[in-house]
Amino acid sequence: MHVFVSAGEPSGDLHGSNLIRAIRDRVPGARIAAFGGDRMAAAGADLLYPLTRLAVMWFGRALVNLPTFFRAAKQAEDYFRTERPDAVVLIDYPGFHWHIAKRARRAGIPVYYFVPPQLWAWAGWRVNKMRRTVDTVLTALPFEDGWYQARGVNTRYVGHPYFDELARQTPDPDFLASYRQAGRPIVALLPGSRTQEVTGNFPLIAATARRVVAARPDVRLLVAAFNEPQASAAKQMLASAGVAADVHVGRTPEIIELADAGVAVSGSVGLELMYRLTPTVVVYRLSPFAVRVGRFFMKCQYISLVNLLAGAELFPEYLTDRDESAAMAGHVLGWLNDPAARRARVAELRALRDRVAVPGACGRAADAVTGRTTTGGAIPNAA
Repeated sequence: MHVFVSAGEPSGDLHGSNLIRAIRDRVPGARIAAFGGDRMAAAGADLLYPLTRLAVMWFGRALVNLPTFFRAAKQAEDYFRTERPDAVVLIDYPGFHWHIAKRARRAGIPVYYFVPPQLWAWAGWRVNKMRRTVDTVLTALPFEDGWYQARGVNTRYVGHPYFDELARQTPDPDFLASYRQAGRPIVALLPGSRTQEVTGNFPLIAATARRVVAARPDVRLLVAAFNEPQASAAKQMLASAGVAADVHVGRTPEIIELADAGVAVSGSVGLELMYRLTPTVVVYRLSPFAVRVGRFFMKCQYISLVNLLAGAELFPEYLTDRDESAAMAGHVLGWLNDPAARRARVAELRALRDRVAVPGACGRAADAVTGRTTTGGAIPNAA
């Protein structure tokens, strides 16, 4: 079997690598070609293009890379025509992946969308594009399966692949012990994986941390940076804010495991915070114009995946263009100062985790792509 897998974000590279391993577990001789990143290459894919290096979000940045995207799309189109993979699997990253889906469909190759874009949240009209260009959407969240089906899209509910990775993680016990022995409360600061997220959000996170430490000088701050350049940027912003914190790269599981509370940029890391039962404030800071536009297009009540899954605001969240550091710090201090309140929030997170955090999504997705009966384990009801 020959499968082409494409991922444009660091999280997609992670999910893609686990999917590739699951496909090869089922079809040991499978040939995998990919647009993606280092993790997919390490899983055995023939990396045709390092797409994750172009991870962008906003229109202005995307415009700068348009010629590169066109060249990559043409490369994929040529590959589909000459190599004829049996299936194309797309992971999130909708702007570019619509073009890949269209080219694969034109070549008569079945297209699967794994971890589909959250059209139900902000761009419902694009479901027509999904229906035209994708054969099967492998849905990740319980409620989105019905949303897509109601709009005429063929789906197969597999669950969220992030839980596959979390079930395998084993935080470094020596790292955990080195911080626990001090006996101080810990607050995790998680600025996101995209450079523009760090730049846009971390000053507000640092301001929140400053307020927390002013009220609770015994608190220790730990920053989970995605890479060294972002760690360096975080250190500069912390210094400018007059905040002392330990900044680590590659220690996100350990920092979340240690934390009594967290402040995080909205994203899939929220699922890890829920999984490790860490009460967290979620933030996404935008320009005033972007906030107005975003609220106009938003079709759901929350921006946090955890809150969407819960149907309630378990993680206080702020989609904002203002300095909300006082309110954000208030939530963190509430959990630190009131153990009963924290225990109650942890109990709510545990109940949600027990309901939705079922691993095996990559196995179920691999079953769908390879045409096998599902073997990926039990999955919660998609209702």
